Amino acid sequence: MELVRVTMENIEEEHICCAISNEKDPQVSSKKAWLRERFDEGLVFLKGSVRGKCFIEYLPAEYAWAPIEAEGYMYIDCFWVSGQFKGHGNANLLLEECIRDSKEKGKKGLCVLSSVKKMSFLSDPSYLKYKGFQVADTAEPSFELLYLPFEANAPKPNFKPQVKSPHIDETGFVLYWTNQCPFNAKYAPLIEETAKAQNIPFQSIHIDSKEKAQSAPVAATSYALFYNGSYVTNEILSVAKFERLVKKLTEV
Repeated sequence: MELVRVTMENIEEEHICCAISNEKDPQVSSKKAWLRERFDEGLVFLKGSVRGKCFIEYLPAEYAWAPIEAEGYMYIDCFWVSGQFKGHGNANLLLEECIRDSKEKGKKGLCVLSSVKKMSFLSDPSYLKYKGFQVADTAEPSFELLYLPFEANAPKPNFKPQVKSPHIDETGFVLYWTNQCPFNAKYAPLIEETAKAQNIPFQSIHIDSKEKAQSAPVAATSYALFYNGSYVTNEILSVAKFERLVKKLTEV
């Protein structure tokens, strides 16, 4: 498969948004706007020459929208190969190009947010560990910061202290989210509207800068829902899933 690097010059023409096929969808425009603001920071969006879930997105860790300390590393924001593109070596192709590019840029290695077991919207730990990634650090309830050092003595990246045991002081539901994932442009406002209509205590915190993301109270900054101070999930919820979750958590 031919690989295409999305840039300021071709972003309008290239399909970049996961399972969203309609280029006029506001989710697509929100993601493209987010990417445009990251290109000067060194973000790379590399995709297969197809319309589908076959891409890797990475940038220098000092610019990562993640509460980590990983000086000199490249951070993988998102890595997704699925559907008809899975099982044909495409993930290997994308990862190998990321490694080659990062070494060429003098990076110490790669790091990526994952989990003990496969979770929605996080990179697959089994595949990454098969490719040589190791656990650099952990955070509750089941997050892992994986890393692939390019040299044996490369220092380990780590989570910032505040995310090791994620907790906030606010009561009710509190949602932290960014435009790094296109789905949030649709679903974050939807569940906020649902909560308001049903008088459910709810606060939406839109993380709109790397500084806010790096000081966030949880490892998964793209989407993180809390309830009464405790972290609940990083899964992007539909209205139906949110309502089921509210019922489960608020039942007496």
